[in-house]
Amino acid sequence: MPKCILSTSKVLIFFPALCLLLLTTTYSTLAQPRSSSFKVVAFFTAQRDQAHISFVQEANQWFSRMAATHHFSYDTTSSWANLNEAYLSNYQVVLFLDSRPEDPAQRAAFQAYMEKGGGWMGFHFAAFALTPSAYPQNWDWYHNEFLGSGSYASNTWRPTSAVLRVEHQHPTTRHLPRTFKTSPNEWYRWEKDLRTNPDIQILLSIDPSSFPLGTGPKQHEIWHSGYYPVVWTNKKYRMLYLNMGHNDIDYENGTNKTLSYTFDNEVQSRLVLDGLLWLGRQKQGRRR
Repeated sequence: MPKCILSTSKVLIFFPALCLLLLTTTYSTLAQPRSSSFKVVAFFTAQRDQAHISFVQEANQWFSRMAATHHFSYDTTSSWANLNEAYLSNYQVVLFLDSRPEDPAQRAAFQAYMEKGGGWMGFHFAAFALTPSAYPQNWDWYHNEFLGSGSYASNTWRPTSAVLRVEHQHPTTRHLPRTFKTSPNEWYRWEKDLRTNPDIQILLSIDPSSFPLGTGPKQHEIWHSGYYPVVWTNKKYRMLYLNMGHNDIDYENGTNKTLSYTFDNEVQSRLVLDGLLWLGRQKQGRRR
């Protein structure tokens, strides 16, 4: 049987080449991204209010960074026509960053997605409804059953920070202190009292130490008392609504410059991240 004999010179040539091959293989293996544990798609409009446009741009950058770090995939679309069964079947979590669908077929597809166990996170204006306005309350399932809040009732102005209080222990709030101060925001008040809805679990509300909340100049846009839920979930669905999502903008001087950023706040950002990870890592399946 023939023998394979390497000369010393051949060994010296072969050994570095082998080392290079091993190092290249090892680096290539380490450089491969871990597979995504879940897939997220964010819907947005970002056309009218500069405060909402600023938030959408910031949110898309922030979620993209979180996706790379926490091993989920993050896609975006400004085409609400994608809100259909075939498209949604690719994702475990859907985000509404600044608005809601208006087309009846898109609304029906979203409701079916949620009733079959899909996950949803909505921000600020995604819950807005006011009749008469460009966004009337004409979707009872979404505003009355799913969100439970009904129509928009009023808001604070101008955007200011608030102290929030944790109302219930939940995977979304597990890294939060009992109270914390938020980034500046325009805060909403709702038609319905969420405390009376057995399906709604309020996770965070405005702490009384925040009052007076708002600076005016209109006095009715400064809150001095009351109970205001800010983050909640509907226990019948995999969902989370957060009232944050309105950056402070320099409207007065006409520059439209962003004066505050939602994700500059470390504690608040942890709330959003934990909420998304909770939604994404839950087992998807029919809920109803």
